Amino acid sequence: MSGTLIVIEGLDGSGKATQSELLCTYLKNKGMSVKKVSFPCYKSESSALVKMYLRGDFGENPGDVNAYAASSFYAVDRYASYKRDWKEFFESGGIVIADRYTTSNAVHQCSKLSKEQWDSFLGWLFEYEYRYLGIPSPAITIYLRVDPAMSQGLLCERYQGDESRKDIHEKDVEYLMRSGKAAEYCVEKLGWRVVKCCEDGKIRSIWEIQEEINGILEDFIR
Repeated sequence: MSGTLIVIEGLDGSGKATQSELLCTYLKNKGMSVKKVSFPCYKSESSALVKMYLRGDFGENPGDVNAYAASSFYAVDRYASYKRDWKEFFESGGIVIADRYTTSNAVHQCSKLSKEQWDSFLGWLFEYEYRYLGIPSPAITIYLRVDPAMSQGLLCERYQGDESRKDIHEKDVEYLMRSGKAAEYCVEKLGWRVVKCCEDGKIRSIWEIQEEINGILEDFIR
């Protein structure tokens, strides 16, 4: 028996952590067996290469580490998390809510490649993680859509204007713009469900977004 993996995906600052937590609470209140996971697992030793990469140990720009190498850093962290923290829960039929997943590699690493390479990269990525590493594939991915420019503003608020606290992804505005375009491609190609987090140039309330997510899942999970 296997469980259900629900992924909440989005650009930096889109509210993934908040919405994942709210969804977890909502489903628990409905009497469901739920566990929340978040990637990267910064508190785990398995994220060591991810942390080195993001702080610039391998180069100050995201492109200094190619898409395949960077994807491997994140994939190994997910593999360790699955084996140690939620494999047994998932295989016993539990619902797992993931704040980021393999889908983040799809978004952020495609942005390092030409669009002509995206399909081959995505084919490699999902086969690598879901088949060869053997971690579960999502039953559904919900993408929180926020304009990349607004994403930058939200990051500035998060760090209170302290640019030194940003990682190499967050500092590179052009990289984030490319990631936004890659995300829209993935939405169409992979059938992700979209929740628009902005309306008339403003961020929608947390509760409005949560209600829409719950509605998407209403017929999906009973």
